[in-house]
Amino acid sequence: MENRLLSLFGERVRTERLARNLSQEQLASLADLDRTYVSGVERGKRNVSLVNISRLSKALNISMSSLIDFEVDDE
Repeated sequence: MENRLLSLFGERVRTERLARNLSQEQLASLADLDRTYVSGVERGKRNVSLVNISRLSKALNISMSSLIDFEVDDE
């Protein structure tokens, strides 16, 4: 379930980034993160801290809760 959660979060970040026509590099700069970190988040390879979820949500101009609002199957 943990891997699925990370993948779903990464998909959400990617969807929101693309909806705003931002590159990974632009999002990383706005969030004060490294581009490779953003890439890892989007691929579900990073276990993102609460602080970095906050940075990403501010950079995307959305609430933290809307960034993590998705259903996770109990597989």
